[in-house]
Amino acid sequence: MRVFPSKLSRRGFLAGTAATLATPALALDGDSTEIERDIDHVVRRNISSFRSLDWRPYFSNLNNGAILVDITSRALHYWSEDGQTYKLYPTSVPLTEELTRRGRTSVIQKVVNPTWRPTPSMRKRNPEWPAVVEGGAPDNPLGPLALYLGWTYYRIHGTHDTRKIGRRSSNGCIGLYNEHIRELFPMTNVGTQVLLI
Repeated sequence: MRVFPSKLSRRGFLAGTAATLATPALALDGDSTEIERDIDHVVRRNISSFRSLDWRPYFSNLNNGAILVDITSRALHYWSEDGQTYKLYPTSVPLTEELTRRGRTSVIQKVVNPTWRPTPSMRKRNPEWPAVVEGGAPDNPLGPLALYLGWTYYRIHGTHDTRKIGRRSSNGCIGLYNEHIRELFPMTNVGTQVLLI
């Protein structure tokens, strides 16, 4: 006969919890996340802010494709011009409301290995930053690819610092994992519509 302790130790609880959480697969389902542990057990957690969206409430058409960036949910939505491709990516967003720009613009330039130059206000806040980081440098804050927007200094770009994704961590730009900007970059065109809300 097996005897079970009457109390679960803190160490045992933490070890069991860590083992359980280390193995789940995530699947989106409406406004919840399903964490599958086995076929009979599903735990649901609310993630209503990070969900797929329809383009129609935000754009009158999909000419040249469309990008919607939701600052609150920290998500970028992309729709192709023919409406057949939809992508949803987690992003980094600006640190503060003062650094945040909302409204309509478009992609005006696509740049491979962009050179990064901090804006005058960024240099004022962070005088220790370099005046320039050349494209292709491993520490370049713009990553390998950037979509320049119609607003001066604003970009959608990759980042080598993956800790920034999902957080308020940028000085105005929208950051993506490098693998995501590599996927998004060839799908967009100069003229792709962009809306930040």
